[in-house]
Amino acid sequence: MDSEQRRKRKRMGRSYSQGHYLSLRSFVLCLSFFVFLAFLSSDRFSIGAVSFRPVLRASSTLTLLSSSPSSSILDSFHDKFLPLRVEDRVLFPDHLLLLVSNKLHESEELECVYSTFLNGSGELLRDKRSQEVGIRPVLSTEPYDALRSIVRCPLPPVNYSTAAVDLRRLRSGEAGHYEWSVGANQTVYWWEKLAYEAVLDGDTVAVFVKGLNLRPHKKSDPTQFRCHFGFGNWGSDEGFVFKTRAVSAAQEVVRCLLPRSIRNNPERAQGIRVAISHANARAHHVHEPMPSVARIHDTKSEENKQNRSKYELCVCSMVWNQAPALREWIMYHAWLGVERWFIYDNNSDDGIDEVIKELDSQNYNVSRQSWPWIKTQEAGFSHCALRARNECKWVGFFDVDEFYYFPRSFRHPKGDGLPGQNSLKSMVAHFSSSNSIAEIRTACHSFGPSGLSSPPIQGVTVGYTCRLQSPERHKSIVRPDLLDTSLLNVVHHFQLREGFRYLNMLESTAVLNHYKYQVWETFKAKFFRRVATYVVDWREDQNKGSKDRAPGLGTEAIEPLNWKLRFCEVWDTGLRDFISAYLVDPLTGLLPWERSSL
Repeated sequence: MDSEQRRKRKRMGRSYSQGHYLSLRSFVLCLSFFVFLAFLSSDRFSIGAVSFRPVLRASSTLTLLSSSPSSSILDSFHDKFLPLRVEDRVLFPDHLLLLVSNKLHESEELECVYSTFLNGSGELLRDKRSQEVGIRPVLSTEPYDALRSIVRCPLPPVNYSTAAVDLRRLRSGEAGHYEWSVGANQTVYWWEKLAYEAVLDGDTVAVFVKGLNLRPHKKSDPTQFRCHFGFGNWGSDEGFVFKTRAVSAAQEVVRCLLPRSIRNNPERAQGIRVAISHANARAHHVHEPMPSVARIHDTKSEENKQNRSKYELCVCSMVWNQAPALREWIMYHAWLGVERWFIYDNNSDDGIDEVIKELDSQNYNVSRQSWPWIKTQEAGFSHCALRARNECKWVGFFDVDEFYYFPRSFRHPKGDGLPGQNSLKSMVAHFSSSNSIAEIRTACHSFGPSGLSSPPIQGVTVGYTCRLQSPERHKSIVRPDLLDTSLLNVVHHFQLREGFRYLNMLESTAVLNHYKYQVWETFKAKFFRRVATYVVDWREDQNKGSKDRAPGLGTEAIEPLNWKLRFCEVWDTGLRDFISAYLVDPLTGLLPWERSSL
């Protein structure tokens, strides 16, 4: 009898557990449905006097739910129940980028799955359990924005289709059992013609677009462009429910007015896709929008930053495989007064994320922005200017091989404190209240290998001491709230708002030591990759006389004769002497960046 009762209790317990689970899941689903209905009934997308209801699909519905007031309740639902979903595929020359609407972690075991076509008919084989597939490990996985993660896959093997590249991940604790990605959109976008990023900015949205072929370093006519907003994919304007006119256009950035519904409720813009089209004003005709993976994501974190007091000085830089150089560059300039760092990582694979995490853990206030869009440095700097404006009074745009040096104050220190400390911060703060100065330009001196054959152990500031006599170009520190609305820049400087001007610093006051031509081992790694949009790559047979190229180097990564003695016209040991005198630890004899790397 007792045993029979125990069996009944067990059955009842199992039934209760299953019922409780189903009830909880049903509650979450019902709650999600009502939140969605509330969204639709509360306001309509509108332009002027015309109202539109958005064309919604399952994917867009879930995206909207994730930004609703009940998002905290739905977080666990999102992580546990939503399938692995590939939203978009972008084909680059050397890899395939997948944008995934899941929060992925590096610890997850992901694989790229390549499918074939059915008997050459053009119809994809869909049943992954029975079809012939190719499997490759993913190249990398990382968060991208509040909505999506990035997965990089190798290019498809021969006879496999880019349109049929999906993902699978090993189910936790289930060896040999995989979860396959889902997604109705099998379109593959070619990188050279694509809207790839969108940022809300007041009553406008800045859309970043590859393939418009606008004039470099010049503004363009904005009347020829329109912005399209919606949840659909590119193609015959499907899924885009309204459009607005552009108010500025320059290089890869088109700025458009926001629809009234988004202006009134910016929090509801979460997940909306934005595309760009050409407009023929005379014919009153708007062409189909370009392909787009640009989605508006959460702006609440940016709004919170507006409530904090601004940093006096921040720095933004775009990097590719510069992890070994970061410690020296950040620690030195933090000593000069830089308070906040925005590092735009352009597809590095040298462990830079770990270096940034280490520096941030040491209170250097460093953040990494994944920026997978190749050769878009100018656009990336425009993006960073928008991002930093709510946090920073001044933002410097310079590279990790460029170091500020103050000849006068370093040579003739005054006072009892550490000489030269916060020199850069003090320099810009002097002009923070100016009614006319919005940019400070500093000349760059290019240093050569200085007779070295291997990278200097103590860092570039101590190791390289011979340079060209005359400065090459300049780099700038700007007030981001005083930039032109087009965000036009040429890497070295921005176009300013009307009525403001730049100031050139005297070389006796401040210069940039640009350790441009380092030992061949380091320089040749730089040879294969340039991040600037309008700078020709080394291997291209163009603009051989440009200052962006090494004189006499040519188009092949072959070490020239006497490389270690080149670019040496003036021995300049000023910064080396200062660092050796004041920044070396008296007990260990190490510099701060050496101590950090041990």
